[in-house]
Amino acid sequence: MLIKKPADIKSSEITDKQLYLSRRDFLGASGLSLGALAAGIAAPGLLLGSNEAEAVAATRLGTLRKSKLSTGDTLTPYKDVTTYNNFYEFGTDKYSPAQLAGTLNTRPWTITVEGEVKKTRTFDIETLLKLAPLEERIYRMRCVEGWSMVIPWAGFSLSELIKQAEPNGNAKYLEFVTLQDPRQMPGQRSSVLDWPYVEGLRMDEAMHPLTILSLGLYGEVLPNQNGAPVRLVTPWKYGFKNAKSIVKIRFTSAPGVSSWMKANPREYGFYANVNPTVDHPRWSQAKERRIGEFLKRDTLMFNGYADQVAHLYAGMDLRKLY
Repeated sequence: MLIKKPADIKSSEITDKQLYLSRRDFLGASGLSLGALAAGIAAPGLLLGSNEAEAVAATRLGTLRKSKLSTGDTLTPYKDVTTYNNFYEFGTDKYSPAQLAGTLNTRPWTITVEGEVKKTRTFDIETLLKLAPLEERIYRMRCVEGWSMVIPWAGFSLSELIKQAEPNGNAKYLEFVTLQDPRQMPGQRSSVLDWPYVEGLRMDEAMHPLTILSLGLYGEVLPNQNGAPVRLVTPWKYGFKNAKSIVKIRFTSAPGVSSWMKANPREYGFYANVNPTVDHPRWSQAKERRIGEFLKRDTLMFNGYADQVAHLYAGMDLRKLY
C-alpha cells in the first residue's frame, strides 16, 4: 500500500477546512449518523474518527466532468446549501427539511416513466447513475421569495432520459411527481398542498441542455433535504419548478396543473420563468439577496440565462404567461 506523506499530497486533494467544518456542523444539526448511511439515507460526509474515510467515500460520486454551461459565480457555502431549503414535504420553514429529512429512505428507489411513450419503463437509481456521464453544473438558483444561491449540481441532461423513454408524437409536456409517503415525509401530514407534489415542463424546455436531473451537489450524493435521490433542475425558472425526490415522470399531450398552480393560481403560473418585471402579488421580483451576502442585487431576466433560453418564449407575453 502506498501511504502518502504530507509533502506528497497535492493541495487539490485536501478537503477545504471550511467545507470540513460545514459538514460537521450540518450533521450535528440534523442528527444524522453512520446508521443513517447504512440505511441508505443520503447525507454529506460523516467525519467521525476512524470511520471518516469510509463515510466520506460512501457519499462521493466519483469523477465529474466539468460543464461548459456552468456559471463563474462564487459558490454558495455547502452549509447554507444544505441547511436553508424549501421542501414542504418536510416542513414549511427553511430549516425543518435539514432537521427532519433523515426519515427519508432513498434506497431502493425507482422512477416510473409513463404516458405518451412507446413503453412504460422503470429506472432505478443505479441505472440512472450509469445512463450518462455525470457533470458538475454550477448554476444560479432563484427562489420566488427573493433569495438565491449558486450550487454545483452533479447530474446529466434530462434529454438523455427522454431519449431512453421514447416519447410518441403526442408527447408535448412532462409531469414530475414526488414521492407521497407521510411516514417518511412528515410535512405531507399537513394540508398546505394537495399531495403528491407535481410540476411540469413543456417538451422543448425539458429537452434544453440546461435542464438536468441532479443526483448530487458539491461532488456528493444529494442530501435528503435537497431532493434526494434525484431531482429536477431548471436554472432559469423559480425554485418551486424543480421537483424533488421524483418517483414518476409522465409524458402528456396537454399541460398539467402543478401543485402551486392548484394551491394558488393567482400567484403561481405554469412557466415560472424568472422575470424581474413581473412582481409576485406579495413582493417585488426586481431584486434578490444571494445567500451569504448582505446587499441585494438586481434580478436578471431568466436568472441570467436569457442568451440560452429566451428563444423558447419568442412571441409570448411573459407578463401574462408567468
